Amino acid sequence: MPFGQLVVGSPGAGKSTYCDGMHQFLGAIGRQCSVVNLDPANDRTNYPCALDIRSLVTLEEIMSDDRLGPNGGILYALEELEHNMDWLEEGLKELGDDYVLFDCPGQVELYTHHTSLRNIFYGLQKLGYRLVAVHLSDCFCLTQPSLYMSNLLLALRAMLQMDLPHINVLTKIDKLASYDPLPFNLDFYTEVQDLSYLTPALEAESPAMRNGKFARLNQAVADLVERFGLVSFEVLAVENKKSMMHLLRVIDRAGGYVFGTAEGTNDTIWQVAMRNESSMEGAQDIQERWVDNKEFYDEMERKAEEEQENLRQEQAELQAEMSGGVDGPLDALSQGSAPIPDNGIRVVRKKK
Repeated sequence: MPFGQLVVGSPGAGKSTYCDGMHQFLGAIGRQCSVVNLDPANDRTNYPCALDIRSLVTLEEIMSDDRLGPNGGILYALEELEHNMDWLEEGLKELGDDYVLFDCPGQVELYTHHTSLRNIFYGLQKLGYRLVAVHLSDCFCLTQPSLYMSNLLLALRAMLQMDLPHINVLTKIDKLASYDPLPFNLDFYTEVQDLSYLTPALEAESPAMRNGKFARLNQAVADLVERFGLVSFEVLAVENKKSMMHLLRVIDRAGGYVFGTAEGTNDTIWQVAMRNESSMEGAQDIQERWVDNKEFYDEMERKAEEEQENLRQEQAELQAEMSGGVDGPLDALSQGSAPIPDNGIRVVRKKK
């Protein structure tokens, strides 16, 4: 049973960068992984693309032939793919049981009210894929309360539209410390508990927000998100190994990969990591790591990586010396260049 991730999110959230980083990370832990590009406008991918929708249809051809704009062209391209699922099925068969990352387009309409992308996902499930939707949002949205509320609504709508195991992720979290200080700790934004505390910050953002009409609207939106109780966020710095490991553990649990038949066959390193690291990162740990003392932890991890690299080099040199110390004398004896010293012992064989 193949597993996969559906990487969705707004333009600029880092979907292609995430696919590239996750592809490299999965390769490092020994998991066979392939990336499928479902974005007809993405003509330059950083990752090795195993299957590309642009082999079926391109945005430039649609815009030229049908006189459509970029957004309409992408909607048309996804409808074209929906009606040519045989092409996608044949391409996925060649990947076997590889873990697949599906790099999806960034147009919001595709996963809020348009049905083609959802129908494509249903088609993938019929092929036997166990999928997890990974919805990416740039952590810059935390710096403005209005942007954060908009992302909450977008994430909630995507969760209701996709009807799949769903993980919301705040990307580029390593840049958060360079922005203006947040009015609340990071756990307030990731856990999405009591949004009424955000009302003063919304009113302070713009004079128009102080109008009673907008205040009631903001409260209604906050109540809507809280009553569903579905939205929460993980955080990610794609270049940080621990951050990637934590997120992958969350995704594997959501999609059932840890309980699947693939576990233990080609993931021995990952399986050991899953057993040894039983606790998940807490919100306070994330606040400490990425906001309060980011430089300290960056330096500490850099030193730890240097020590590990030095240790690997020492082990490699030691193995080389040991292999050289054994092979050298044996080769010399076999060539007769090193005579055997006389130790005075004589072996006399008795005649029968």
